[in-house]
Amino acid sequence: MRGRAFRLVAVCCAVVLAPFLGRQAESADAPTSARPNVLFVICDDLCCALSCYGDATAQSPNIDRLAARGVRFERAYCQYPLCNPSRASLLTGRRPAHTTVRDNEKYFRNIDSTVVTLPQAFKQAGWRSERIGKLYHYGVPGQIGTSGLDDPPSWDAVFNPKGRDVADESQIVSLEPGKFGGTVSWLAADGTDAEQTDGLAAARAVELLEGFAKAQTPFFLAVGFYRPHTPYVAPKPWFAKHPLTGVQLPEVPADHDALVPRPVLASRKPEERRLVGDLGREAVQAYRASVSFVDAQAGIVLDALDRLGLRDNTIVVFTSDHGYHLGEHGLWQKRSLFEESARVPLVIAAPGGRSGAVATHTVELVDVCPTLCDLAGVPLPAGVDGRSLAPLVRADVAAREQFADRPACTEVQLGKFNGVSLRSGRWRYTSWDGPQGDAGRQLYDHDTDPRELVNLADHPAHAATLQSLDVELRRRTLP
Repeated sequence: MRGRAFRLVAVCCAVVLAPFLGRQAESADAPTSARPNVLFVICDDLCCALSCYGDATAQSPNIDRLAARGVRFERAYCQYPLCNPSRASLLTGRRPAHTTVRDNEKYFRNIDSTVVTLPQAFKQAGWRSERIGKLYHYGVPGQIGTSGLDDPPSWDAVFNPKGRDVADESQIVSLEPGKFGGTVSWLAADGTDAEQTDGLAAARAVELLEGFAKAQTPFFLAVGFYRPHTPYVAPKPWFAKHPLTGVQLPEVPADHDALVPRPVLASRKPEERRLVGDLGREAVQAYRASVSFVDAQAGIVLDALDRLGLRDNTIVVFTSDHGYHLGEHGLWQKRSLFEESARVPLVIAAPGGRSGAVATHTVELVDVCPTLCDLAGVPLPAGVDGRSLAPLVRADVAAREQFADRPACTEVQLGKFNGVSLRSGRWRYTSWDGPQGDAGRQLYDHDTDPRELVNLADHPAHAATLQSLDVELRRRTLP
């Protein structure tokens, strides 16, 4: 429609489902006692700023211990680095090309009312499906306490927490006073964790788990935490755990902007240029404090799972909707196609699965739906684009060895520019289109340049690699 890159959207990778669906037809008739529960935990705007992902300054002991008893996916990527498009893809298993959701306003069922979502598939198969907090899109913080852009067919019941962080908005430090949701802002809050919206969510999750344990009913419990989405709000003790003296901003080469295509900078907001020096470090401190705070809330839920004897029959998933910039490339927040924005944390711990394992295959958020259906024996909804990662989760060496790697595709629209990025092996290749056609390309070698600072797209020595990746990207486009 608007040029080549707009069409290079994320049907990007071949669907490889057939080998993993053998058990799924039996699910509806399986006895209740044999059905594993699912605890699905998702954070908002969380990059891989976790100790288990090698972040030396992170304090995330609870997610770390989940990774120690499950599988941590080292190279997991979202399909669109913005809340609503990413969550629509994650929860339907469909790429943006099929959901057609590329903004924070569109509801995927207005395009296709027959979609069966991940939680809906479990609900239809006899699981109790409940939501706490943000799973589908909410405007944060404006829609906290509401159902936002929720999907009612997905759930048997919902709970929308609303905590002290909303009441304290007048105290928030913002780059644009009075603006919070899309503007970098933060607050070292008074009061306790339990008073915060995510604290209320954790407490409600514990109550539900206690009820599920008594009823012995299989459940799909989705807990959507709001942090570390801006405003970065956490009680003051969490800020104290991340003193400013230990916060460093990433170095950005002076000629960075001159060496990248114009669309690369389109997500940068003018006020974010002020996030240097002490002000920038304060923002990073607040983000890290929020990560540690939300890690503690996740820990409360995981502790309850253990205390109630549910751990051995519960699949636990932890992830985020997309990554996040904290000054890399002079960028903040999301909506870029660099690694920091496209990559997400993903941990899956399953009964009988591998423990303390690291999967280095390139995987995508659209893979989560078929994976959980496969692991639980739930019929896979029609139209799913992802593939099951169950061979990487299970303690089955033969299945893992037969599991093929494949590229991950992430797309974004920034004004008049449309970009698609392919993460394949050691390479990231990104193609941009604008009103006049080609708007630039980027090629990065992660073996030598993991920070993606040296664009090799115009280097003659890499012409063959670029051509090969471009063919691959074209091959995975819509007809």
